[in-house]
Amino acid sequence: MRIAFYAPLKSPNHPVVSGDRQMARMLVQALQHGGHSVELASELRFYLRQPEPKSFDALMIEARDEAARLTRLWDRDGKPDLWFSYHPYYKAPDLIGPELALAFAIPYVTAEASYSERRNAGSWADSQALVARAIEQAALNICFTQRDRQGLADAVPHAALGMLSPFIDTSAFHEMPVLDYPTRLVTVAMMRPGDKVLSYRMLAQALGLIGHLPWTLSVVGDGPARDEVKAQFAGLPADRIEWLGAIEPVAVPDVLYRGGIYVWPGYGEAYGIAYLEAQAAGLPVVAQDIAGVPEVVRHGQTGFLTPPGDVAAFASAIARLLANNDERTVMAAEARRFVLEERSLGAAKARLAELLKMIPLS
Repeated sequence: MRIAFYAPLKSPNHPVVSGDRQMARMLVQALQHGGHSVELASELRFYLRQPEPKSFDALMIEARDEAARLTRLWDRDGKPDLWFSYHPYYKAPDLIGPELALAFAIPYVTAEASYSERRNAGSWADSQALVARAIEQAALNICFTQRDRQGLADAVPHAALGMLSPFIDTSAFHEMPVLDYPTRLVTVAMMRPGDKVLSYRMLAQALGLIGHLPWTLSVVGDGPARDEVKAQFAGLPADRIEWLGAIEPVAVPDVLYRGGIYVWPGYGEAYGIAYLEAQAAGLPVVAQDIAGVPEVVRHGQTGFLTPPGDVAAFASAIARLLANNDERTVMAAEARRFVLEERSLGAAKARLAELLKMIPLS
């Protein structure tokens, strides 16, 4: 099948590393591994930080121009079999795909579309309406979490929905973990205002409660809130915390392999690719039972999920794994098995094949 792939928020070729870009790339890989020809339909980024009418109108003009370009291209070279839109939401709706799909009579598909009821009124209403129409038009909306699936079902009752569990490319994790660093905690997260800072703050507070235990922390990440994040850890012994800054994605597995437990509260996480990567490297996870985290961490099997906002419970879960190496080792093995067997590109390829077979092609 010839698939036109588009990610309005961030192209797979975008220069800034992020979970969104990473998942876009992995979806392309999974589709290609399934034997499909995947073309990046457009690099046009539609992202509104604030609902400003002038910015919206300017981007609409760009979108119309891009649709006209693709129309000329497809008239000349032939149309694709399907349009695949990754992660449209109220700040980044797909302004190109729905109209082109109708004009050329090809199926329109979304993956990780999200819908927020609280954006139905106010300044975001117009953008939100575009997302709702795209979801309703789609021959299939592929959801990564039950939370997103329910949100779409509530907003668009007749929407065609399917599930694809979050996954990663596990090729960098084929080496067996050495398990030589049981007390080394690892965190991989950008340093941005909002949910990221909230998670860093909770982590620092939790570590302050277990200072009597033998732990060190390695932090991979950087960003505009760097100083605010580091200030949260100022009361902890500096020699127990290693600030690695931003590193290339290919270097992250080496850091994870030299860890013992992955710790990240996870405020606002859609699901968290980093959790899957940590488990692939044989690290049990301590996170909160919040947002999309339960989709990628199995409580009591591959890690512990603690009640949202409960710093003491989060600290206690870390302490439990630090004090019980046998339990940590069992969880580490199950975490690795879970990701390598159930959340790999191969697993995603097979599931996507099942989902795409449900779509009638013209």
